Amino acid sequence: MPFKSTARGWRLVIFLAGLLLLPSVAMAELADDLQGLRGGSYDAKGAAVERLVAGGDERAVPVLEAFLDGRLFLTDGEERMVIGEDSAGGYRIFDALSGEALGEVGKRDVSKIKINNKLRQLVKGSLGALTLGSKDRAARLRAADAVFRSKPADMIPALESALEKESDPAVEARLRRALAATQLANSDNKATRIAALQELAKFTDPQIRSLAAAVLVTDGAGNPTEPDAEVRAAAEETLKAIEQGLAFNSFLANIFQGVSLGSVLLLAAIGLAITFGVMGVINMAHGEMVMLGAYTTFLVQEVFRASFPTASDYALLVAVPAAFLVTGAIGVGIERGVIRFLYGRPLETLLATWGLSLVLQQAVRTIFGPTNREVGNPSWMSGAWEVAGGLTLTYNRIWIIVFAMLVFALLMVLIRRSSYGLQMRAVTQNRPMASSMGIRTGWVDAMTFGLGSGIAGMAGVALSQIDNVSPNLGQGYIIDSFMVVVFGGVGNLWGTLVGALSLGLVNKFLEPYAGAVLAKIFILVAIILFIQKRPRGLFALRGRALES
Repeated sequence: MPFKSTARGWRLVIFLAGLLLLPSVAMAELADDLQGLRGGSYDAKGAAVERLVAGGDERAVPVLEAFLDGRLFLTDGEERMVIGEDSAGGYRIFDALSGEALGEVGKRDVSKIKINNKLRQLVKGSLGALTLGSKDRAARLRAADAVFRSKPADMIPALESALEKESDPAVEARLRRALAATQLANSDNKATRIAALQELAKFTDPQIRSLAAAVLVTDGAGNPTEPDAEVRAAAEETLKAIEQGLAFNSFLANIFQGVSLGSVLLLAAIGLAITFGVMGVINMAHGEMVMLGAYTTFLVQEVFRASFPTASDYALLVAVPAAFLVTGAIGVGIERGVIRFLYGRPLETLLATWGLSLVLQQAVRTIFGPTNREVGNPSWMSGAWEVAGGLTLTYNRIWIIVFAMLVFALLMVLIRRSSYGLQMRAVTQNRPMASSMGIRTGWVDAMTFGLGSGIAGMAGVALSQIDNVSPNLGQGYIIDSFMVVVFGGVGNLWGTLVGALSLGLVNKFLEPYAGAVLAKIFILVAIILFIQKRPRGLFALRGRALES
């Protein structure tokens, strides 16, 4: 009995010791395989790459990436394998196996491990094979895309194996795409090629369209390069399905771009609609309020970069109320200092505000200079959402749409649910009656002009994320803003919303056929003709003073 217990104890000790030694053994095997990359011939290096793939150790990935990019070196003397990064004096080097930083060396102190084009193709496919089974979802996606681009025949078993284990739907779709493309490019079996084409028909990538079109290529004599008629028929069906999918995605992209442009126009025009509707003032300086909002955003971002660099992602959230307050205060100053003396004289008001716009532009040029200023996107507005092949929605445009609708909703609540909104509506519908009821129409005018200017400033915050911040920023949107206001109905917020989105959508659908300039001309002519039939726009305000 004691003998058996002792034997079991020794077996347990040996088992645990084996477990402890496994990583060391694996590290030693990986080190041996990596040393094969320094081999004298390219064939020997290729064999080393194949051994690394067979080993399946993800630690070989950065080494192979460095090998592919020409950043894998041997140190002189020690002949230690290192990864090099460019620096002023030469290279910053890191141990290829452990990643340990080894300092800086001159370019003459290391020798590059050479690679040729054939080996590059092998390494690209090998990188895909090593990362197809990675625990990192992003790494698996990159691996599937890498295999899709290179399509090496020896990756088919690895793809099939990865597909069996994959549980993430997005990664599975990329793997299926890569497998079908690789089978189409390398298989001689008719059934396999037809099945691959049928699988590829489920995707709408432009690259897949090229793969299907390649099957239908003809030689100089007009004869098809693909001899099998059934494969050619499958390719034609695949190409037709892809073209339909791309056309639909293009339609959706135009809608998104149109709604995005409409949201920008809504932000730029909604303040103009308020001041025009309540006060009857054609404010030619409204575009400069947009411009001042963009420059306020620039200043806030500079403060954050200098004083709170770790919180720079929040600069835009501070810029929104800051731009509203700055431009709102300037708007109140303009109304109290200039416009209130010109009520009832539309031509003089137009000329005065046009002169103010020139003054504001020149003031900004004097302070900030005539060149464009950079306003960066926060991390949560950077990048894009790839909905499908050929359809990508940028985050900054998505956030601008959300922001525009939020501003519109808050403004509707203010006008419909507050005492100030009630007074504004009263002055809009019948100014003399509102004044006789004790409403301070002058105060309402000043606050309304300030509100409209403040909203224009917030529009500048949004525009700073998609356009250049320059003294001429507002000039590009003032004409479109007036068209939105007139088309939707002067002073009607719902009309402004419908008008902005309509003009944005029509403009984006016309641009591919007529070009940007002709599209704007067509829209302008259409609005002129429309106003001839409906002078008050789509949604006319009602009231005794307005109807008289």
